[in-house]
Amino acid sequence: MKVGQKAPDFSVTDDSGKTVKLSDFKGKKVVLYFYPKDDTPGCTTEACNFRDGLAAIRKKGAVVLGVSADSAESHKKFKDKFDLNFPLLADTDRKIIEDYDVWKQHFGLFSGGGGATSVAVPEPASWLFVVVGMVVLGMRRKRRHSERV
Repeated sequence: MKVGQKAPDFSVTDDSGKTVKLSDFKGKKVVLYFYPKDDTPGCTTEACNFRDGLAAIRKKGAVVLGVSADSAESHKKFKDKFDLNFPLLADTDRKIIEDYDVWKQHFGLFSGGGGATSVAVPEPASWLFVVVGMVVLGMRRKRRHSERV
């Protein structure tokens, strides 16, 4: 996916069993956060950073949606264990991951961690910030992904 490209819509189940579509957020700012696996050290650190930074993100009028290929049940356990305060989307068939070209570019490589890309999206959401990655242990960043929104 490239900056300025229209974001693909999706329909997927979240950690509570509710169906979530990107088009549900039409006219809103969306942070779509991709991560490889629930309850792993790097993914947990990144998810907790979003949890802790959610108030500031909401003040900017944005919502956070976490996406991985784990099941809704796995997401629920992960969310409950770490008191995560945003929906986790179960992309078990990896359709969203593939549509956003995340797996090949980032998750298949793990050697460099992740990055973030701001994508202007006229439809279905008004703005989308795509975050791909995990915090690589032993690496220090100037700012967390949650602080870059």
